[in-house]
Amino acid sequence: MAVAHRSEAVKPPPRPVLIAIDGVDGGALMAAARTALGGPGRGGISGWDASGVFQDLAVADAGAGAPSARTLLLLYAADLAFRLRWQIRPALAEGRTVVAAPYVSTAIAFGRAAGLKAGWLTDLFRFAPRPTRQQIVLRRAPDRIAVKDGFVGFGCDRLNWSSAAGTRRQMIAEIAAHLRRSGRRTGTPRPRVRRSA
Repeated sequence: MAVAHRSEAVKPPPRPVLIAIDGVDGGALMAAARTALGGPGRGGISGWDASGVFQDLAVADAGAGAPSARTLLLLYAADLAFRLRWQIRPALAEGRTVVAAPYVSTAIAFGRAAGLKAGWLTDLFRFAPRPTRQQIVLRRAPDRIAVKDGFVGFGCDRLNWSSAAGTRRQMIAEIAAHLRRSGRRTGTPRPRVRRSA
């Protein structure tokens, strides 16, 4: 019977980690995601529109009309389900780190800013696993952000404004305010709100 020496002890399998990076500026989210990942060998980044559903929406002709906030969030939920099935869960099953940028908090903040009920939004995203860690990335003055990419920018650019209150600038400021509030009451380890330049 062979006896294992301490130096030959079997290492425990790596612990899977899901890091959620949420915010309003797509570029800042991806920069924070790369930093949070700490290197490509540890895992990967899951970004919005992995399924291509928003790319299809972007090239739809004008006859398709502008989507409501509810429609945009249903599409976001479908895209997130795709990301979970093909990117996030397989990597977590291998014990890797996955950074989701953005994740659920950004979508919920978008919906709340558009006037949708919190209960409906919570039910919509109930399928998404709770992240191990969450980071919220916001700029000092969200009302001055010219968001050109990312879900918030895409959503605000294509939103049917007759179904939403206010202007694009007010909507982005309200999304940022909802993210700040959600960061204070989340059930995950306390999120860091990082202010980028």
